[in-house]
Amino acid sequence: MGTTAGNDGVDRPLWECPICGRTFANRNQTHTCSPLRDLGDHFRGKSLEVRATFDAIVDAARQLGPMTILPEKTRIALHSRMSFAAFMPRRHWLNGHLVLARRIDSPRFSKIESFSPNNILHAFRLSSPSEVDAQFVGWLEEAYEVGMQRDTPRCE
Repeated sequence: MGTTAGNDGVDRPLWECPICGRTFANRNQTHTCSPLRDLGDHFRGKSLEVRATFDAIVDAARQLGPMTILPEKTRIALHSRMSFAAFMPRRHWLNGHLVLARRIDSPRFSKIESFSPNNILHAFRLSSPSEVDAQFVGWLEEAYEVGMQRDTPRCE
């Protein structure tokens, strides 16, 4: 069973599903046990820009700390203690969402859904690695903090 420690004392052991081996912050978390797919399968038939955009996001996320890439059946999740971002590659763009601890009204988000006071999904569409700019990376950093369960909102 793995652990991930946070600056604020979030050091509870992660629960590992005995069937699929995926880790979760909460014991017996509801999920669909299924084998992970090959990451490349998600990008088959997609433009090179889509993969380059995803790779730019992953490069930025790796700078934030430990995380796992989970290529699932319908999406690719970025996971620390919790999944903090997910991506669904399309032929010419990358659909995705970040889970933030606060609502950010920006035209860059196509939809915002609140699941709890500190888990607010912000959906987006990116078409180019150039869109993984300083603003987006700042939001990715906030999402990573939520995933690490260190979800103190920052001022924009």
